[in-house]
Amino acid sequence: MDPARRNRPGRPRPGPLATCCCALLLLAGCTLPATGSATRPDARDTGAAGAGDPYFPLLGNGGYDVAHYDLDLTYRPEDRHLTGTATVTARATRDLAAFHLDLLGMTVEAVTVDGEPAAVRREGQELTVRPRTALVRGEEFRTTVRYAGRPRSVTDPDGSREGWLPTADGAIALGQPTGSMTWFPGNHTPADKAAYDIVVTVPEDLTAVSVGALRSTRTADGRTTFHWHSPEPLASYTATVGVGRYEVTESVLRAQPRTEADGAGGARRTLPLHTAVDPREAAAARGVLARVPEVIAWGERTFGPYPFSAAGSIVERGGDAGYALETHTRPVYPGAPDVLLVVHELAHQWYGNSVTPRTWRDMWLNEGFATYAEWLWDEEHGGRSAQSVAEALYRGDYYDEGVEPGANEAVWAFPPADPPGAADISQAPVYQRGALVLHRVRRTIGDDAFRALLRDWPARHRHGNADTAAFTAHVERAAPEHRAALRRVWDGWLYGEGKPPRP
Repeated sequence: MDPARRNRPGRPRPGPLATCCCALLLLAGCTLPATGSATRPDARDTGAAGAGDPYFPLLGNGGYDVAHYDLDLTYRPEDRHLTGTATVTARATRDLAAFHLDLLGMTVEAVTVDGEPAAVRREGQELTVRPRTALVRGEEFRTTVRYAGRPRSVTDPDGSREGWLPTADGAIALGQPTGSMTWFPGNHTPADKAAYDIVVTVPEDLTAVSVGALRSTRTADGRTTFHWHSPEPLASYTATVGVGRYEVTESVLRAQPRTEADGAGGARRTLPLHTAVDPREAAAARGVLARVPEVIAWGERTFGPYPFSAAGSIVERGGDAGYALETHTRPVYPGAPDVLLVVHELAHQWYGNSVTPRTWRDMWLNEGFATYAEWLWDEEHGGRSAQSVAEALYRGDYYDEGVEPGANEAVWAFPPADPPGAADISQAPVYQRGALVLHRVRRTIGDDAFRALLRDWPARHRHGNADTAAFTAHVERAAPEHRAALRRVWDGWLYGEGKPPRP
């Protein structure tokens, strides 16, 4: 989410994610000398410096769409030094004499566009690239950035941290919502998804784990290189790299075909399952991680075919983050998780990773679904029913792990579809009240229609983006006979201020 930080009903979050843009603007800028004469643009030919997110206006960029990232990284944990070459393959969506990439920190050593040196200017998180020859709308182009330095973390308005986070024996990269720009340049808006190849070289006594499937490993001169490949498009905030001493297990699980084109009704797919666990957490984590295939199978029955071609987990030991995150195909846990946290993070593979919000205002579409997945799992595995959880939340007396009754009044602090600011996008209304919205939909349209909705929504927007308006329209189309009642749900539970009246 998400960070899907631990946020069960009644349990305080360890801290949400949202980056303070004003702090980024205070960073000193720098300029690389141009090597060659760039085409002089007019203002209309310069891509936007931001994608217009309501909470992070400088995050992402305008004027192009990325298809693929090829990241070649070398990390030295002893001095926390990262060397990288990022090759970004994109298509211009307008004529461009210059365009922007997001990169916070690091030293840029050289930039080329289609093999030709480009002029570069840096200001805060903005890397402005001016190719020798202007790009024409529809043109595919390849930008290569060589950079190096000690990658930094960012601190969100609520005090939580993300980015490239050092650990006792390596590092873990967490990107939600803005941290990915600390370790590679790109178009870091959730609306621009791309395929990835991530190659990481580390000392030979360490392991580097990332997203997708492991293509190859090679050891030479005291270092090992790991090549990870993800063919499905992913938002950059779900990319990760973990470096450390891990106990690694590999297996294969079978999954449903994704679509008719993928062979629905034929042979089931095989998914490589790759799990990397800090040895100090291995004993505690072993039992619940053994249930990952069970949770994925339950997710397929509930939400439809698993949307990706690999799966797994990364378990760190505490560290600077202290929260779980639904990184692509391989969620990161800050210690041994319990089964409900695994359910939450794996549900995000459908809701958040495959169907990704257009902007961070729509975060509830990630966290509301993942939280409701916990309620459904509990309901179907001998725990509380979703109805009893919803009633207790409404009363304000749902609590556990020492949280006092009444603490859930924070659920009503703001509407889940309209968090007041960047510090709020991962707060209780987004998680628990978001789940309550879904429960009200379930009660309104009935179980059968709701179960169909849980599958149809991620199928319709598989590997794409969607916003709240698209979701409400989808539900109304699916249950037109309940349109009036659904609009009362939207008005009272999704967009309404304060605690809605008891239905």
